[in-house]
Parts: sequence; structure tokens; C-alpha cells
Amino acid sequence: MEILTPQDLKDKFRDPWIAPYKKVLTMVADDLVELVEYHPCVGGSEWMIYQYKKSSNLVLSSKRDGNKHTYLLKVGKGGMNLKPSFSAAGIEEVSLEGDEVRVVHAGLAGAGVGAAMCRGMAQGVKRVELFDVGGGSKVGRAAVITPVLEKVILGIDDTDTKNEGATWTLANNVGTELSKLGFEYLDHITVQLYPHNPNKTQNCVAIALVFAVKPGEKDKLVEKACELLKNHTLSDKTAIAVLEGIKVPRKLREYAEAAKKSMITLKEAKKLAKEVGVRLVEVTGAQGEIGALAALGLYDDVKEAVKVYD
Repeated sequence: MEILTPQDLKDKFRDPWIAPYKKVLTMVADDLVELVEYHPCVGGSEWMIYQYKKSSNLVLSSKRDGNKHTYLLKVGKGGMNLKPSFSAAGIEEVSLEGDEVRVVHAGLAGAGVGAAMCRGMAQGVKRVELFDVGGGSKVGRAAVITPVLEKVILGIDDTDTKNEGATWTLANNVGTELSKLGFEYLDHITVQLYPHNPNKTQNCVAIALVFAVKPGEKDKLVEKACELLKNHTLSDKTAIAVLEGIKVPRKLREYAEAAKKSMITLKEAKKLAKEVGVRLVEVTGAQGEIGALAALGLYDDVKEAVKVYD
């Protein structure tokens, strides 16, 4: 077994059949790890998404968005019986060691190259424990070690007026600015709310922004987001809602679904936020808290988030 940094791997393996992953991130909450990988190919690899979920009982779910792969993992050890084509790649072990996450990947042939060298060269990786190089008909196996990160989702609503502005664009610009400050800006989700709301400006949507942050930096993220919104919002009703962790509480999901189909009062929103542990923050006013909270409930279900109900 060799212990190698990303630079060590780049220096050692200059083969034309190695394509480094762009970035690897691991967010932790209790005994769950959300692994986000940016694949080297333009369209990503649906094959990986299928194989990892099929082959590994540690993989609870997997999905692809372009070249971004997201796996929800549980901490533990899982036996894998690698078999060409049928169970060709997966995760054997997920463990937390201090401020690090250790994920053991294994794969046959090209999947083995991806398990070891390709992932090991990615930004965000601290080092790899290289057990088997892989390639050809061989097994590749490596532990990829990354820093523990935490997941924070910001719900944002009510930043425009009848005359100007757009919440989705302002929210994205806020996310981009926050990424320049060192916060990993992972996703932007537009959530359709009740279309017959008499208080809407036009389309009646709220936005969820997803971030991976270093431990201890959640408050700084919220502070900077509020600062940026306050400087650029056009509304006196702008607010954000803050969800920490990986899972969406069931009651929050139900609230979000209700907000797509009916009017919700500010009192109801504040009560629900307290019950599920979501922090509400007035940026310029409280009214936006209703939609901001609803955006959190559907941030992980994009297809449902965008649906409109008459």
C-alpha cells in the first residue's frame, strides 16, 4: 500500500489512459456522508451512477447532473463481489477519522483506474491509500481521503418588485460571490410556489442555494449571504431560511408541498421552522420567510420543485 498526494499521483502516473476527476467533496451529518464528485467527462458517467448503487450496500442513493455525481453513503463496511459488467465498481468502506472522511473505492479494469488514480488527482483530495493500481483486466482499489465538510442550504425569497428584479438571478449571483469567498456553491434550485398568491410579483418562485462549508464556517456563510442580499435586494420583504445537514425533515417537505398548492401565513411558517430546527433571518423584512422556508423543503427533489399546481 502506498500513500500518495494528488501531486504524487500526477508525477507518478502520466499515462494517457488516466483522466483526473476535477473535484471531490464529502459532507457529513451523523452517520451519513454525501459524496460529490465532478467527473472528467463532459456529460459525466451514468454507468458509474448505476454501478455504484447496484454493487454497494453502502450507497443509499446516487444521481447525476451533468458531470456532477452525488452519492448518499452510510458509514460502515460493505462486502462487494466484483463481477465484470454486472458489479464492476463500488464502495467497500466509508469511515470518519477525526476531521477526515475515508472512502474505499474498488473497480474492475477502467473502473479500477477511476477508483484509484483518477479520483486521487482531484481537487479536494488530501491523499489516497493506493492498494491496487488497476487497468486492463485487473482490480483497482484505493482509499480516497478528503476533509470533513458540512452541508448548508439557504432558502431565499422576495427580492424583486413589480417593476424590476429577479430572485433567481440575484440568488445565483449571491452564490457565485460566496464561492469566491471560499464556500463551495453546489446547486441552485428554483421552487415553484402557489401561482394564485395575490402578493406575488409574477411567477411566484423561491430559490434554494446549496453549499458545502468547512466546520465552524456556517455562521460566516449566513452572515455574508445576508450582507450581499441586503446590498442588492429591491424588496423590503427579503428573508432567508437556513437548513443544516443532509436530510430534509418530513414536516418541512410537507410544508413545501402545501406552499405550492395554497396560501401559507407567516405565523405558520415561523411555527414550522421552530419545529424542524430551521433558522429564519429577516434581511429587509419577514414576509419572504414563507417562501424561503418552502424552498428548503424541496431542494433535493428538483422535478417536484418546479411543478406548478393549478
